[in-house]
Amino acid sequence: MKVRVLFLAVLLFCGASLAPKLDAYYVTYKEQFYRLYHIHYTQYPDDTMENIYWLEKALAADFCNPLWALAKIENEIQWEKYRYLFMMHINLKLIEQHLLLGNRWNKRNAYFYNAPWREQNLDSLETAETCYRAALSYWQDAVAWATKAREGRFRFVNIEKVQYWEDEAYRILEEGTLDYEKVITRELTLLQQVRERFEAMDENTY
Repeated sequence: MKVRVLFLAVLLFCGASLAPKLDAYYVTYKEQFYRLYHIHYTQYPDDTMENIYWLEKALAADFCNPLWALAKIENEIQWEKYRYLFMMHINLKLIEQHLLLGNRWNKRNAYFYNAPWREQNLDSLETAETCYRAALSYWQDAVAWATKAREGRFRFVNIEKVQYWEDEAYRILEEGTLDYEKVITRELTLLQQVRERFEAMDENTY
């Protein structure tokens, strides 16, 4: 048994010493930060907040050289459209993550038996509203970038690897099927109705 353990230790040591050395690099550009954004099978609030952090960093960072873009860029007009679509997409992802976070704290109903926890529920609704309003703040930017990307001069400019970004812009501006302002406004209206029911509760409710 001791021989086997010793042999395994030697193998691990040799493997570590022979392993290729990987150089560290700084995460600097939008595309690098965006690659750190990911969806977990089970998305906990900490995961969502981590995603928001990386997306915010991507929003503020510079674009990388077109050679390392997330799609094949062959000319200046493709590069311009790519940047507009990228900015739109990042704003949409930030909206989605804030909505996901808000849904963790939102209370869809104010049941009478929740009366003993009235204040805790009101605090939870306050947190959800903050998340929803943060989500709404990204919508106008998303629409503005989509509008730029859909200008007539880009009509026949195709960027294959990010076609789904193009689809998002189309759904926002042409179809109207992607309208987060409508979604968020509805959520805020329902949240206010639930809040009012909690606020109306007293010692006689339960």
